[in-house]
Amino acid sequence: MHYPSRGALSERSETKRRPEPCGIRVSQPTATAYRHDMPHVYMLECADGTLYVGSTIDLERRLAQHAAGEGAAYTRRRLPVTLRWHAEFARIEDAFQWEKRLQGWSHAKRLAFAAGGLDAVRGWSARERREGKG
Repeated sequence: MHYPSRGALSERSETKRRPEPCGIRVSQPTATAYRHDMPHVYMLECADGTLYVGSTIDLERRLAQHAAGEGAAYTRRRLPVTLRWHAEFARIEDAFQWEKRLQGWSHAKRLAFAAGGLDAVRGWSARERREGKG
């Protein structure tokens, strides 16, 4: 399995190489909202307020697994979970890169992203804050 390098997820490469996620924000999972044959990245809010980020090619099935306590051990201990955000991607590699990128973000940055997309989190990087760009 290929793990993206830190440089592959930089702000610069984001504008040149990766598509912006085209997710639909929802508060409750619905069976008709998802394509079963496309890679997805998703963000769940757990009962304790924490956020879980994952990826799958069958979002409906994966959400059902989480809800039934058959998903990740992290969410199993924090039921119920609510879908906060998801995005569909053309390539699984892009979905995986976004999953890893979001997992590296703070709780506050993830919430801002779920609510307002990339524009809501521009300038949140530590480097940009140090350099006074944010």
